[in-house]
Amino acid sequence: MKFFIVALALVALVAAQEEEGDKYTTRYDNIDLDEILKSDRLFKNYYACLVEEGRCTAEGSYLKRILPEALETNCAKCSDKQRDDGVRAIKYMAENRAEEWKVLKARFDPENKYVEKYLADAEKEGIKL
Repeated sequence: MKFFIVALALVALVAAQEEEGDKYTTRYDNIDLDEILKSDRLFKNYYACLVEEGRCTAEGSYLKRILPEALETNCAKCSDKQRDDGVRAIKYMAENRAEEWKVLKARFDPENKYVEKYLADAEKEGIKL
């Protein structure tokens, strides 16, 4: 019984260190973003998770949890792949999923502070916010 309690404490400690570390986990970096963006079914599932209208996968839950901090810190804890995928996802939604993009902006940026903060960067990437 003591071993079980110690093992749980170690798991909790490792998980806490991962969340408080310098970078977000790269555990989900192998996900094919293009497949998600091009599939109505997959896109709708992730979208429903983010707007709390549907169930979340583990990676969807993680994204929803870290997204506010990533926006606040200009993705300071993101890997290069996570940053690139974020730019690609935003560009795709702004150009191809305007209604969903509008809802996500309202949910995660109700005061429009991130749009204003990142407008110049978005324009450099060819994104019209």
